Amino acid sequence: MSVPVRQIRARYSTATITVYQAYPPEIALPAVSAGRFVAPFKRDRMTWIKPSFLWMMYRCGWATKPGQERVLSIDITREGFEWALARACLSHYHQGLHGDAANWSRQLKASPVRVQWDPERALRLHALPYRSLQVGLSGKAVDRYVDDWIVAVADITPTVERVRDLLCRGDEQAAAAQLPVAHVYPLPDRIAAHLDASPDTAPAENPERRHRH
Repeated sequence: MSVPVRQIRARYSTATITVYQAYPPEIALPAVSAGRFVAPFKRDRMTWIKPSFLWMMYRCGWATKPGQERVLSIDITREGFEWALARACLSHYHQGLHGDAANWSRQLKASPVRVQWDPERALRLHALPYRSLQVGLSGKAVDRYVDDWIVAVADITPTVERVRDLLCRGDEQAAAAQLPVAHVYPLPDRIAAHLDASPDTAPAENPERRHRH
C-alpha cells in the first residue's frame, strides 16, 4: 500500500498530539521538571517541533549530536497545533498556493509559523519516498506553545538510547518494537489545502489508544 507523499503521522488522542524536540541537558531537564519550557530556553528564537519520531532521530543522531543529547516527548493540545498550522507559511514557494514569489515572501515574513515537508526516515534513518511535516514556531506562536499548548513534557532519552543500542547490535526487530506507534493525523480540509498536504488524510483508527514512548 502506497503512502501519500505529504501526510502527518503522529501519536495523538482526541485532545493532544505528541511532538518531539532535542536539547542540551541545561534546557531539557528544567523543562521536564517544570512541565513547560523555562530559562535558559529562549523564546526569541524559532523552535521546531516534529510529530515524526524517526525524523527527530535523524535530526539528533539518536541523541548523539552536540546540543541535542536529551530528547523530549511533548504532548500539546490539538487546538494549539491546528492554530499553528492554520497560520503557517510553507518555507518554499509554491505557485499554486502563493500566486507569485513576492506574495509568498510577504506571507513568510508575516507568519509566526513556518512549515516544511522533509523526507520521512526509516529505522536506519535513510530517506523514504514520502514526507513528514516540521513546524517552526516564532514570535507569538512560541509564547502560545510555551504558555498555553503544552500538556506534558517527558524525557525519552533512555528509550532513544535503548533503540540505538539495539540497532548497533543488529536487532532491528527489537528496535522497531520500541518505537512510538503513529497514525495518520486527520487534518481539517482547509488546513490540508493550505499546507499542500496529500488528499488521502483520512482519520486513523483508535486515536485514543495510549502508546509506549
